[in-house]
Amino acid sequence: MKHLLSTQDLSHADALRILDTAEEMATVSGREVKKLPALRGRTVVNLFLEDSTRTRISFEAAAKRLSADVINFSGKGTSVSKGESLKDTVQTLEAIGADAIVMRHWASGAAAQLADSGWIRSAVVNAGDGTHEHPTQALLDAFTLRRHLALRHGTAPHGTDLAGMKVVIVGDILHSRVARSNLWLLTTLGAEVTLAAPPTLVPVGVGDWPCTVTYSLDEALAGAPDAVMMLRVQSERMHDAFFPSAAEYTRSWGLTDERLGMLEASGVEDAVIMHPGPMNRGLEISAAAADSTRNTALEQVANGVSIRMAVLYLLLSASDSPDPSTPTAPSDRKATA
Repeated sequence: MKHLLSTQDLSHADALRILDTAEEMATVSGREVKKLPALRGRTVVNLFLEDSTRTRISFEAAAKRLSADVINFSGKGTSVSKGESLKDTVQTLEAIGADAIVMRHWASGAAAQLADSGWIRSAVVNAGDGTHEHPTQALLDAFTLRRHLALRHGTAPHGTDLAGMKVVIVGDILHSRVARSNLWLLTTLGAEVTLAAPPTLVPVGVGDWPCTVTYSLDEALAGAPDAVMMLRVQSERMHDAFFPSAAEYTRSWGLTDERLGMLEASGVEDAVIMHPGPMNRGLEISAAAADSTRNTALEQVANGVSIRMAVLYLLLSASDSPDPSTPTAPSDRKATA
């Protein structure tokens, strides 16, 4: 694996390799000293040209737990705000010693452009590009779901997929890179995905996607899903009126207290509520649903560190050192195009 740009590019075997590696990385979180020497001597640059809290901090924590050096770079207060091009920015970062560039960008396709450009040899990780994809978010969501499925069956999660799980993704599908990445990954892993959204927030061409589409959240909940993933309404990307009012959206598409009751009465005792964050309480999710024991939002955040540790390890070190506890020399790293 040279880069991680999209979950659509991942095979079933690729996805399981990342998830299984993340299970190994998760054991580090339970230690008194949360460190592995696997990436000692490597440098990871977090290039975030769009606002982020959870993802940036999670990647920083992941790199540091693997003993990598971390450089955090944002567009504000840097040469990017003076008009410097992406090409010049990333070449400067690589000249400083970047081995991997974790990039969030406002433009869809920016990560793929960087990886295919030939401008740098560093590994590229897509941390979210416009409305296109957010692969590590989908991986951590799949990791969380897989653990819950294993708990249901009383088995270890290692080596298993999501065959038979029913997942409903609700809300602003049109502007959501999380929805797209989850759709590709969850279906690759065998889950049945339903998209539930108002017609104005469903992308053109969704009929060709490997999922079921419904315009009724109540209908989706009546199908007894194993997981309901609520999406944030991305008002910062909306330049038109996609629904009459916030109150109307909540009434029709919010996970209200009444719909929480429907989920609890659906017959799936261990059904979970997921959210990529940040949550807009009172809009797409009620306070009761947000604070419910079914809500895995904080579990997802914790699992995100393990997933991102696995991704960085597999990109920068795995081909040279199969044991994460063993560091590799920087000169051993294979160049990426």
